[in-house]
Amino acid sequence: MDLLPTLKNAALRPYWFDTVPDVPARPALASDTRADLAIIGGGFTGLWTALKARERHPQARIVLVEAGRTGNAASGRNGGFCAPSISHGLGNALRRWPREVETLIRLGRANLDAYADDVTRYGLDIEFERPGKLMLAETPWQIEGLEALAANHRRFGIESHPLTGAALAEKLDSPVYGAGLFEPNYAQVNPAKTVAELRRVALSLGIELYEDTLVTALSESATGIELVTPGGVIQAGRAVLATNAAPPLLRRLRPSVIPIFDYAIMTRPLTEDELAAIGWTGRHSLADSGNQFHYIRKSADNRILWGGYDAIYHFGSRRDAALLDRAETYNKLATHFARALPQLAHVPFTHAWGGIIDTSARTTFFAGLAAGGKLAYAMGFTGQGVSASRFAALTMLDLLDGVETERTRLAMSRTRPFPFPPEPLRWLGVRLAQIGLAQEDKDGRRSRFNRLLDAMGVGFDS
Repeated sequence: MDLLPTLKNAALRPYWFDTVPDVPARPALASDTRADLAIIGGGFTGLWTALKARERHPQARIVLVEAGRTGNAASGRNGGFCAPSISHGLGNALRRWPREVETLIRLGRANLDAYADDVTRYGLDIEFERPGKLMLAETPWQIEGLEALAANHRRFGIESHPLTGAALAEKLDSPVYGAGLFEPNYAQVNPAKTVAELRRVALSLGIELYEDTLVTALSESATGIELVTPGGVIQAGRAVLATNAAPPLLRRLRPSVIPIFDYAIMTRPLTEDELAAIGWTGRHSLADSGNQFHYIRKSADNRILWGGYDAIYHFGSRRDAALLDRAETYNKLATHFARALPQLAHVPFTHAWGGIIDTSARTTFFAGLAAGGKLAYAMGFTGQGVSASRFAALTMLDLLDGVETERTRLAMSRTRPFPFPPEPLRWLGVRLAQIGLAQEDKDGRRSRFNRLLDAMGVGFDS
């Protein structure tokens, strides 16, 4: 399929990759070695685990192995939205863990505060900012949903501000959206810089990093965990599985997550006059309220990232690299951009890319132990892992250390989600859910199939 004129010259790679210098790859593991803690996966979750493990165990030998290059998979390809929630938002917490809502809110806020503290303490140059987020509504039922969310915010003491008319236009002036809800406590980062900086700090703290090192097998040994790689075996006292969007090495975890492909496009830098024309002169991020929703933000140099809407599952849980580009979705996103922001319909896009989301049936991460308590895992972030990965890292270390904390007591953390069925039922179930969600966006009515999933505590987020 041909790309639309505004996409003709777009580079098919994440814009974020252009903002970090090329650094030499770390050598692959070439011989057998030992470690007190081995971490598999060099994205947000693995890197945060390495840093937090070093804080707890200053003398430990910590080895991190990454199958490719750190951050080149899901972590470096996302939108960089850094949420104050660890539960994929208040609504999801109310539906799934009503008895834990207040705890989840408090822990989520504290995690974002601590994230900001870590940025300062480690001197992380990651374009961290906390300008808030504006939720947008287009249809009457979406407006009702925002009103219900605002009421729940008041109930639980979360600051937010309903906006309509001129007040909304001061945040975003669009002919599409009739109402908004602004939440001041919301952050964002540059994901590629975040990975690069976490990597830099990890190396400075003596953490051993091996890139281009694929772990092909895990097994329990008399002294801990054995990790098999093409270049050597790692004998570790304990290990962490932080592979997220990749197929889990623990076979029993494979039905718990599915790979969903998500896409984004990025404009050239906008002028002050162009931003003024759409009323978006602040640094806050945006998201609309459909089941098929867009996530929208500015880069440091005032490009607009426009992503989301399509959520593509491929039969058999395929993860082929060729699927990271999808002209049909890029064109759809560009068309939606022009509809919502007609003042900028002429603006070209410089980048277009896709990424894989490790999606669980409850849209939040889960954590646990295996191998007699020697192996910890966390996965299923469902696109909400920028800040939650830090919380998950601490949860896994709590579990490995055998200490009971508020993190380990959470039902959200300690219970595994509803498993996805095998094919072809998996593909059929996802497809039926998506058809129902798309129809609900058009008429506001929940499909019978999705009502059944709701009753089972199962969900699918676009």
